[in-house]
Amino acid sequence: MGFTMGLNLLLLVAMVATNILSLYHLSSNIQSKPPVAPPVPDHLLHQLQTIRATINHLTRLQPPAPPSTKAKKSSLTIPSDLLLYTHLSPIASSCKDNPDLLHQYMNYTPFALCPSDSSIAESLILRGCHPLPRRRCFSRTPSIPTSLPKTPFSILPEKALLWNSYTCKSFSCLSQSNPNMGFDMKVEQSRYLGYKSDLDLPIPQFLQLTKSSKSGIRLALDIGGGTGTFAAQMKLHNVTVVTTTMNLGAPYSETVALRGLVPLHVPLQQRLPVFDGVMDLVRCGHAVNRWIPLTMMEFLLFDVDRVLRGGGYLWLDHFFSKRADLEKVFQPLIWKLNYQKVKWAVANKNDASGVKNEEVYLTALLQKPVLR
Repeated sequence: MGFTMGLNLLLLVAMVATNILSLYHLSSNIQSKPPVAPPVPDHLLHQLQTIRATINHLTRLQPPAPPSTKAKKSSLTIPSDLLLYTHLSPIASSCKDNPDLLHQYMNYTPFALCPSDSSIAESLILRGCHPLPRRRCFSRTPSIPTSLPKTPFSILPEKALLWNSYTCKSFSCLSQSNPNMGFDMKVEQSRYLGYKSDLDLPIPQFLQLTKSSKSGIRLALDIGGGTGTFAAQMKLHNVTVVTTTMNLGAPYSETVALRGLVPLHVPLQQRLPVFDGVMDLVRCGHAVNRWIPLTMMEFLLFDVDRVLRGGGYLWLDHFFSKRADLEKVFQPLIWKLNYQKVKWAVANKNDASGVKNEEVYLTALLQKPVLR
């Protein structure tokens, strides 16, 4: 009896020990079978973390909190220039900050024709929603193909674009409403070539200046260049000029393209879509003037400095402001760049608005230092 009980107890202990060893062996095999995934490269992890942190940071960016709150400590981690620029030109979250316009723009039928809503696109861009969200629809094009102009100053074909977004339905209508808008090629053919006052800097004279200083011009950016006439004139001298435009009430971008030139649909408040130090010339036309808030103007000028190469030129063409503001505000702002003055001419703006507001024009040609 006692022997049997002892034998049973021994068998029970052996069975338990065997099960424990089997479970241990099985678990170790399961853990060792799946292949080890290759590690994610450090540079990819860093990029993903940077993108995630940037999106989270910019979409939650808030004005600085009062000194007495705990938020003050967190706001100190936000670079002051980033916070300032965010107020001037919304970053990342600007599209969702205009939900009604964004809803209209994105309320379309996928894989069908895009709606005629260029005015909504313009409104979103001007509010800082740039670049616009991508869409999955087909862009509308004219139904009747037409031959393109042979030169940048040929008469523009009326049927080469869609007019439903504009009050005027033809180039002749635009030319009659205001010959200075840039749509009359007979007028544009002589623009930037003549000399009427000290404010003018004809293109041949400008090119002669750059040639004498042994600083050639190959690539240029024309900010707010309208229908691209400056680019067209420079093209005749083998200079490539990219024009930034906005379609505010007229087909500026389409016209630039019809002339065989490159339009960039870019607002003034956004960073120039050009890499650092690659431009020989940046010209600022009538779009750059006293209506731009001072701090935004400062960001614009320093962005121009970013894209200009050493020895490149900044050309402020007929910049207008009140005389007092030019002397006390804009002139010191321009001089912050520490550029060499090649030309600096100031004259009264003699139209009704200019006389009423005591405005003046400034034409300045400034050269960026080769070395800082």
